[in-house]
Formats: sequence, C-alpha cells, structure tokens
Amino acid sequence: MNVNENLAKVAVVGLGPRGLGALEALGERLLRDGRRMSVDVFDPASFPGAGPNFCPEESPLCLLNIPIRDIAIRPPSFSTCGRFADWLDQTPDPDSFPTRADLGRYLQARLTDVCGLDIMPVTLHPQCVEQIEPCADGWKLNTGGRWFGPYAEVLLTLGQPRTEADEQLADWTRHAQRSGLHLADAYPARRLEDLAQGWQGQTAAIRGLALSSFDVCRALTSAQGGQFQAQGYIPSGREPKRIIAFSLDGKPPFAKPETEQIDARFEPMAAETKVFVSALDQAASSTPEAAAEVINAAVAPVVIRILDIPPASDGADEIMEWLQTEWSAPSTQETGSPRDILRRGIELAEGKWPPTIGYSVGQIWRKWQDAFRAGFNPAAVSAETAKAIVGFDEGLKRYSYGPPVSSAREMEALIEAGILDLSFATDPDIDLSETGWRLSSGDATVEAAIMIDAVLPSPDLSAVIAPLVPDLIDSGLLQPVAAGLAAQTAADGRVFDQQGAPVPGLCLLGRLALGSVIAVDSLHDCFGEATSRWAAGVLARIAAGAQPVEPN
Repeated sequence: MNVNENLAKVAVVGLGPRGLGALEALGERLLRDGRRMSVDVFDPASFPGAGPNFCPEESPLCLLNIPIRDIAIRPPSFSTCGRFADWLDQTPDPDSFPTRADLGRYLQARLTDVCGLDIMPVTLHPQCVEQIEPCADGWKLNTGGRWFGPYAEVLLTLGQPRTEADEQLADWTRHAQRSGLHLADAYPARRLEDLAQGWQGQTAAIRGLALSSFDVCRALTSAQGGQFQAQGYIPSGREPKRIIAFSLDGKPPFAKPETEQIDARFEPMAAETKVFVSALDQAASSTPEAAAEVINAAVAPVVIRILDIPPASDGADEIMEWLQTEWSAPSTQETGSPRDILRRGIELAEGKWPPTIGYSVGQIWRKWQDAFRAGFNPAAVSAETAKAIVGFDEGLKRYSYGPPVSSAREMEALIEAGILDLSFATDPDIDLSETGWRLSSGDATVEAAIMIDAVLPSPDLSAVIAPLVPDLIDSGLLQPVAAGLAAQTAADGRVFDQQGAPVPGLCLLGRLALGSVIAVDSLHDCFGEATSRWAAGVLARIAAGAQPVEPN
C-alpha cells in the first residue's frame, strides 16, 4: 500500500523561484501544524527550482541586479542551505552583484531540501501541462495524453509564458525566415553567445535598452574574447563591428548606488515608512487621481529631507511637480542624449553627482518595495486605480530596478571604443531590407544584418498563447483585472472567474497576476507574504472541505 495514497494532494504547475517559495511556505505550515500533504510538481525545466531566469547553466556574464547586501530570501526552518551569502564558496563582497547561475544553484539546493520533507512528499514531473479541468474530487491535469489527479488544489506559477508576438516582431520574424537572417532572443544568453561567434565584423541591433541589453552587450563582446579593463574595452576582433541599441524612449536605466554607504543616503526613516503604509491603505480604496495625490504626499517629504530642501520652497514645489508628471508621463523628466543619461547614472551611482529628484524617488521606492507589496497586494483595489499604480511602479523601474554600476561602465566603455552606438537609440524608423534592417534617425541611416530582441513581453493576459491560460479564459475560469493587465486574483492567489467569483482550488501567483498584485518581478516577492497567504489558504480550505468546481 502506498503510504501517501490517502493524503490530500496539491499540484504546482510550473515552478521556478516563486513555486519554490510556495512549496517552502507550505512545508513550514505543515511542520507547524503537524499535518501531512503530498505535492506533484509539473515543470519540464532541467532545473525547476531555478527556472529559466536563474538557470545554473546560464552564462556567468549574466548578473543579478541586486547586490549581495540586499539579497534577503531567508531560507525556511528546515533548510540545510543557510543564507545565500553563507552558502557561496567564498565570502563575497557585500557590494558585489552575484551571477544568476550562482543564485540558480542555490535555489536548486533549496528545492532538494523541500523534496526531503517527510511530511510533504514531492514528486517532480518533468513535463508540460497541456490541460486543466475540474472533476468530481477537485482538479485533473493532462500532460502528453495522460491525466493526473484528482488534486484538491492547483497552483499555477507559470512565470512569463509564451505570448503572441507584437505586430513589429511578427513582421520581423517572417522577414528573417524568408531572407535567412538572424533574429535572436536575448536569452538564454549561452545560446546567444554561441550564435554571436559567427557575427564577427557585422552590425547587430538590440531591440530594447533596459536590463537585458546589458547582458546582450556582454554576450556580443566579452563572451567573444573582448576584455573590459581600467583603460576601457579591449576588442578581441571576434565581436560584431558595431552594435546599435534602441528603444521607444532611448533612455538606459540608472545604475544602482555602488556601495552601502552611498545607498544609505536614500534610506527612509521608520516614521516615513509608516506614513507611506498609511497612504497606501488610503490609496487602495481611492480613485486613480486621489491615489496619486496621497502617494505623492508620502514620498515628497522623504525626497525633501534627502535633498536637504526647505519644505516651503521652489525646490519642494519642483519635487511635487516631478511626482505628478511621473504618473502621467514617466521618464519625460530626464533630458539629454542617451549617452548623457548613461553617464549621469554612473556618476549618481558613484556618488560623484548630487542626487536628483528622480534618482532619489527611485531609490526610496526600491527600499519601500516590501511595504508596497504588503499594503497593495491584500487590498481590494479598483481596476482603474490598480492600473494607475502599476503604471507608476513600472515607470520607476528605470531607477528602482537599475543595473550594477559596473554594467553601466561597460556600456560606456563600448561606446568609447566605437562598438556600441546609441545615436539611433530613440525610437528610430526601421525598414526591412534584403540584407537585414535599416534604421534611420534624422539624416543618419545604418543597416543591421542581425536583430536581437531584448524586450520583456507585458503580462497582458489576452496575449498569452502558451497552454493552459487561453483555455482557462475560454472556459470562463480566468479573467483580467482590466484590459492590458494580468489575471484577477485574491490576496491568497485564488483566481476569479468571469462572474467575479473565486474559483475553488485554483490559484495563480506571480507575473500573470500583475494588477491584482504589484512589484511581481522582484526575486524577494517569490519568497514573500504572497506565498505564505497561499499556503495558509490551501490548508484552511482543505481542512474545511471546500467544494470543488462543478465539472463540465
């Protein structure tokens, strides 16, 4: 007899760091309550605990955008791994930025610990789930023509599933296929590095100028034998002759403060954080306009203190004007060429340039991310207000999610070496040609034989074409918060159907819930309160004998 046969069963579809965080939270609660439960995990990845973003086999040139000193993903009580910084082979510099691969190996080690829990037997199925349906005893899942279940609860932690290509990218894909051209994805970076071995002396273009563009630049240069040294970039001769990077606004993100000492200047006081939490509570039940007003009123005094500006002055008025503009037209406040903005970001991160309003707001906002999630995620927020707050948060990511300053310096070194060109960075005209893509800006024109897509798709629920999501929408079991946003979910991850009712036993956490929850792209969110709320909800519903959805 199988000793696990009569245990309540839970399925986790997709894993990665968020699914791992959910398993750890569930294991902690089972240990505390003295209960048992079995879990089936469905994920085709070779390293399911790490997910594709932190694959242990990814290029060592791909760095986190979080310094060691700020990585606070505390392991569960049953873990043998300890903290990430302690787990590493060598004691790291607290100001250094670790590789994604190192973090991925650590996450895999934590998955091993979870799978060793006696009170929660975990079975890993290296398969992709193609269908999910309600049944008499809960839910059943289909993978490769075989049905699994029944499950009392199913958790979807799908990360960023495949989406329908936007019109521009779809057109480029057809063009590349017809003409035998290279249209490559930024990730996996290992694959891009291999492809780039045949691009010596050619011109490559990068679509997107956010965090991924820094990884792409390294894949095309240092991965091909070039070296970044104190005097600048030393070419190997094996890299592309020219790299053209562009985006809609042409503005690279601002680097994070280089040291803990520089970063400390932007630390909010406890009383200021308390005011911010109260403002969020008020904003959650307000109109978009009122939400902006109360959040601005909480942020502005902190910026005034950091910049040492008299509260009743033109400088204070300028701060409020900056914040008001950010809600309606983010990033329009920064002026200068793309290279000027890159250099200014480096000087701000090094502490060689006095903090600007925008840089100060962005760093404060980064430090308030946990408080932000804690205030927004459990609240019932109207679709219009959620959309406004999501937009404000997304816009500030050019500061709050900035790269290491070392990455920004590398980009500047490539410009100085004449390899990286930002003169076409701001929304260039792009025409298709027999030999590639023709980019034009003003009177200047350049032809690229290679195009690299470094744009992260938005979590628009209607654009997802990967299995499961379209079927759940068609069956009425999933709906977006609002047009252009992701799924409507409760604070504990339960999805809402198209009648606005929670669906018993079906939950979703992560990026595909953006709008119901906030700041989902953070590593820390994967191991935060959202997973704890989910685990508590699962145990409560199973204990109460929640009724399943009626099968079709």
